[in-house]
Amino acid sequence: MIYQRNLIKELSFTAVGIFVVLLAVLVSTQAINLLGRAADGRVAIDAVLALVGFWIIGMTPLLLVLTAFISTLTVLTRYWRDSEMSVWLSCGLALKQWIRPVMQFAVPFAVLVAVMQLWVMPWAELRSREYAEILKQKQELSLVEAGRFNTLGKRNGRVYFVETFDTESGIMKNLFLREQDKNGNDNIIFAKEGNFSLNNNKRALELRDGYRYSGTPGKADYNRVSFRHLSLIISTTPKLIDPVSHRRTIPTAQLIGSSNPQHQAELMWRISLTVSVLLLCLLAVPLSYFNPRGGHTYNILIAIGLFLIYQNGLTLLFEAVENGKIHFWLGLLPMHIIMFAVALILLRVRSMPARPFWRAVAESLTPKGRK
Repeated sequence: MIYQRNLIKELSFTAVGIFVVLLAVLVSTQAINLLGRAADGRVAIDAVLALVGFWIIGMTPLLLVLTAFISTLTVLTRYWRDSEMSVWLSCGLALKQWIRPVMQFAVPFAVLVAVMQLWVMPWAELRSREYAEILKQKQELSLVEAGRFNTLGKRNGRVYFVETFDTESGIMKNLFLREQDKNGNDNIIFAKEGNFSLNNNKRALELRDGYRYSGTPGKADYNRVSFRHLSLIISTTPKLIDPVSHRRTIPTAQLIGSSNPQHQAELMWRISLTVSVLLLCLLAVPLSYFNPRGGHTYNILIAIGLFLIYQNGLTLLFEAVENGKIHFWLGLLPMHIIMFAVALILLRVRSMPARPFWRAVAESLTPKGRK
């Protein structure tokens, strides 16, 4: 029908604009934050783009939920404000008949959120954590503080000192290093220059033109050996994150049927975000009611309040399932059932515009056939 096609078309155009605006604002904020951390040396500048990309993937499901809800609420509120909705209602088109086109608009969003939450997000989270771990290890090789004693790797007693450090070339000048082996013997190394390297899956400290002293502390048995090049293995390439080490990286198929409370909570959240798209769009139909004569946009405030209650309720139930306080189904169903009931009540209330609000609410709660 004409009204359905026009509504879906307007909802689609509005959704594109809202998604772009939300994404631009959030990406700008995150990019500024990461650039600030890069300026302080906490993040490599060449890693900012990749980190922003992973962050966008992680935020996309929530952005899609917000986009669908805000688009539906905005477009239908404009219909009420411009009296277009009143015209359609006076022509015999009931408010509940607007649910079908709204759901036709919301279902693709729900499918996209489901795909993101159930399949894309675990993969992206795993890649993100692997990249962050590798980046962390690379930073240990590149961030050298000259004029200070620093620890090297995870071996006990391995300490080094650098007089000068060229950040562009990565070359260290006048380097001192002291390490202790398993037998308690000291190895003291002086080198004119050196640099860190990451080759063949190994992290190493490459030293040139220096001396190595080996012996037992407190005894005059130190041996001196000169060298032109010395390579000290720091460690092998950091072990990539195990897919089951964090619940957000676990594939959905492995979460299903798991008795682990944390796994159940993660599965609950992935499903809940998908269901919330449909319920929020359904809620937007009665919440969009606007009285042009009143001029007050209380419906927007009520919509924001219900959204916050919905999301906070899901968060509380998520934590309860995670801590093993309640069963999976008791965490998944209550908030969705409550919001669905609220949507049905509001739909019945808005189908009786001539009655006062609270009287309409009371009548909507009264079964048909009873007074």
